[in-house]
Amino acid sequence: MPERRSCPRWQINWQSKVRFEGQEAQAPCSLRDLNFKGARLCLEQRLTQDARLKLTLCLSEDCHLELEAWVAWHKHTEGLHTHGLYFTRITESDKEKISQFMQSNFRGQMNKQIWEGLSKKEEGGEKMQDNRIFERFSLAFPLRFLDLKKSKEGQARTRDISAKGVGFITNEELPPQTPLEMWIEIPDKGEPLYTRGEVVWSMSQGVNEYRVGVNLEKANLMGLSRVLRAM
Repeated sequence: MPERRSCPRWQINWQSKVRFEGQEAQAPCSLRDLNFKGARLCLEQRLTQDARLKLTLCLSEDCHLELEAWVAWHKHTEGLHTHGLYFTRITESDKEKISQFMQSNFRGQMNKQIWEGLSKKEEGGEKMQDNRIFERFSLAFPLRFLDLKKSKEGQARTRDISAKGVGFITNEELPPQTPLEMWIEIPDKGEPLYTRGEVVWSMSQGVNEYRVGVNLEKANLMGLSRVLRAM
């Protein structure tokens, strides 16, 4: 089961400061992890889930990032609010700043993750990469799919969901690069969540049972919002 991580999430636990648009003062915060596509931000203030924000993230005195972000999820633990941010706008110059910041402060971790990404193997000895941007949520929802190559429908049950991917269990063999249309039954009394994607990995888990990973055509932010509210 390949685990693709084209943009690795660096676990840094770095004390930083953040200023949101409309606020004059910076607020202390902790960056639990960071990459070019998002961050896990911990602070005393609670951000509105699903909100789209403009913010200045201060990694150091001479490293400020001007970002636009979507608040993908929120958790409250130990008196602090942790948020998953997806960067909806980040400039190439700010990506370079992140790269330089990581090289200056976490070079050893970066090298270790690169090495582990190249050498790590999962069950069956398959090398794996990970394209997931968002945190995965382990959820079991009924799923119906249409194999667009064979024009064949199938039934499945989700195993995990993010805004850019879906993992599910099915009795249908679906080889990589199979294009799918999918309808996920979310228990919120709404219509099934419709999305499209392509199989990136598939592995047998026994007789007539397959575990499948699908990369969505585009990040489904509103769909993930429904999933989070149904948890």
